[in-house]
Amino acid sequence: MSTEMELDQVTENEITRVDESADAYDESQIQVLEGLEAVRKRPGMYIGSTGPRGLHHLVYEIVDNSIDEALAGFCTHIEVEILPDNVISVRDNGRGIPVGINEKLGLPAVTVVLTVLHAGGKFGGGGYKVAGGLHGVGSSVVNALSEWLEVEISREGKVYAQRFQRVVTVSDLTVIGSSDHDGTLIRFKADPTIFTETTEYELEVLQKRLREQAFLNAGLRISLADRRDPENIIEQTYCYEGGISSFVEYMNKTRGYQVLHENVVHLAIADGDSIAEVAFQYNDSYNENIISFANNMHTIDGGTHENAFKTGVTRIFNDYARRHGLLKDADSNLKGDDVREGMTAVISVKLTDAQFESQTKAKLGNTAIGTLVNTLLNEKLAPYLEENPPVAKAILEKSINAARVREAAQRARELARKKSGLANTRMPEKLADCIWSDADRTELYIVEGDSAGGSAIQGRDRNFQAILPLWGKMLNVEKARLDKVYGNEKLIPIVVALGCGIGDEFDLSKLRYGKVIIMADADVDGAHIRTLLLTFFFRYMRPLVEEGHVYIAQPPLFKVSKGKQLRYAFSDEERDKYIAELGGNADIQRYKGLGEMDPEQLWETTMDPAFRTMLQVELEDAAAADEAFTILMGDKVEPRKEFIEKNARYVDNLDI
Repeated sequence: MSTEMELDQVTENEITRVDESADAYDESQIQVLEGLEAVRKRPGMYIGSTGPRGLHHLVYEIVDNSIDEALAGFCTHIEVEILPDNVISVRDNGRGIPVGINEKLGLPAVTVVLTVLHAGGKFGGGGYKVAGGLHGVGSSVVNALSEWLEVEISREGKVYAQRFQRVVTVSDLTVIGSSDHDGTLIRFKADPTIFTETTEYELEVLQKRLREQAFLNAGLRISLADRRDPENIIEQTYCYEGGISSFVEYMNKTRGYQVLHENVVHLAIADGDSIAEVAFQYNDSYNENIISFANNMHTIDGGTHENAFKTGVTRIFNDYARRHGLLKDADSNLKGDDVREGMTAVISVKLTDAQFESQTKAKLGNTAIGTLVNTLLNEKLAPYLEENPPVAKAILEKSINAARVREAAQRARELARKKSGLANTRMPEKLADCIWSDADRTELYIVEGDSAGGSAIQGRDRNFQAILPLWGKMLNVEKARLDKVYGNEKLIPIVVALGCGIGDEFDLSKLRYGKVIIMADADVDGAHIRTLLLTFFFRYMRPLVEEGHVYIAQPPLFKVSKGKQLRYAFSDEERDKYIAELGGNADIQRYKGLGEMDPEQLWETTMDPAFRTMLQVELEDAAAADEAFTILMGDKVEPRKEFIEKNARYVDNLDI
């Protein structure tokens, strides 16, 4: 079935064509998937993928149900454990899933919740006014994709238990004891026949998610324990009375920013069952870092609440600047980018009947919540600025300076157009362009060094492969504003070659090459150049990364040869394997740089689509990527030092 089908169109019976290539198409080719079989058949439709992202999503679905109990006011503590063999345990002290018999299906309610899609307390039955998991598929999907799942319900003085194995109910709901408290415990093991890539959870991924949820629910205690290694049990508890204000402080601190005003601005408003709150603080960086949530779900693509915040903040700061004579030109206004430079902000809304685009909840569509955010800013932010003039002055000084830099960047842009050909079709002198012009079939190699660039030009297929050699290290855009980018002789050739502009002028439809491939040496300098380029693409051409156009070439590390037999190895393990195959007296060459390979070798190992290996750069979490680039490429030493010390053990094949 095409993944274009909306999730809430899928019912318990999924009809799919099982053999589109057959000559005949008749009733024998219609398959009916009963109950949760549809989930096991098409897991990606429900959790995004069966890779590491989907694996961790199983934990999120169960934790989100406990979070919904907290939103309803019945849960104060959630305990998550990673047990040996990567079994997950989630316990909360909420009300406990109901155990009474569901009249329609004749089954205990908890059994229905765990075995029937679109069943739960979030469909207008009064169980939850505000909830993140609105589609009612969370618990049942986790059950469907688990090798086994166990549930224990503490409710009304009794403890009930039930077990499932690959969807099949292997034990009925039975009373196993008594309890003086309520709550739900779910244990499950992801099915390795579904998650074939890995069933091992990454502690840091779960830490980030659970910390985030604790920030969003002030006072809620969330514990995480990794018990996979009895000799090294890791336990942490997250609880933040300051809520999203603490979240903002945490983000600024981890990035090493110097804040412009001591206290976080935290504003909140309620209207019936809807709540909107925002928290922000300005820092000395040139970037904005705004993240938004709806019912505790990270709305990666924003929505009405985030749009209202951005437009409202811009309007209110402009109004304040005009009233106090801070803007000299009567006709000019600060733009949104000016006002948001250096802003770290969290927007959190909670509402009934939240309208998300899909199960991934990437974008919020409710117009009423945008109106509520706008009301919040009008009623709370405008008076706050009047009552706190030092804060308003510090923010507006930075915003006005950002506007001046933007105007300088515009002048630099026009100058760069004249000097480098941005305004016409003249390509950079060093670009060896390809013959074809169809972006769907062409690719641009950005190659470190003239020597490697020369080999790439000679070894390429000139029909579809273009080569742009670079020399030396380029500007670190994390430490520079846009006006400096336009004056940089190493970045402008890339901008001209790609043809789609940068910053607010970026237009992906004008991209001249479907694949943009970074090809640098496998050493420290090469890694630095890759990082500088990725920083540039992320900051000024982000859609290029988001839409999957950026790749990293993987040249071999070793050549292993004996007589006429030749092998290229891309890792130490592969090298040792080839040595064993060819004999211990094989010749081994370690490639220090791309320039050591002749054109034929470079084509065979790194550029031939039939045999090459490339890494596609993906952007799963923009906020996490923003943090990584800020820490690694920013001018604050201490956060970078901590990051390196923490992650050094993951680095392989590093030549120093």
